[in-house]
Amino acid sequence: MGWDRATPFIIDLQVNAEDIDGLGHANNAVYVTWLERCAWRHSQRLGLDLVEYRRLDRAMAVVRHEIDYLAAAYEGDELQLATWIVDWDQRLKMNRHFQLIRPSDNTTVLRAQTTFVCIELSTGKPKRMPPEFIEGYGPALKASGVLID
Repeated sequence: MGWDRATPFIIDLQVNAEDIDGLGHANNAVYVTWLERCAWRHSQRLGLDLVEYRRLDRAMAVVRHEIDYLAAAYEGDELQLATWIVDWDQRLKMNRHFQLIRPSDNTTVLRAQTTFVCIELSTGKPKRMPPEFIEGYGPALKASGVLID
């Protein structure tokens, strides 16, 4: 597979009939849902699930998506979506990259990046990442080649 970076976290996806828009391909809004699903599953794998977020009164909330739609996906397509945590300040912000590939022809369908900010759940306001976030997300940064202190 032609992944952009080493050690991706990958989920498998299939384009279903309800994902198709009037133009006959997967709707752009569906891709955003897939990005969220992939990021969330990766966080869960790192031990930072909704229960832990609530316990810590912290969450990583999306503040920006940048998406490059490179090819269309059609009903029945089997896809793989990868993510990497590529940057963070260990305080408030974290950035993920994504790459969506159709393995049948090794086509990159989409590339995206998302910026997250740590918020306090009880107020919705930006708040410094707790140590558990540093410990949980840190190994993913090391795996993607990002140097951390």
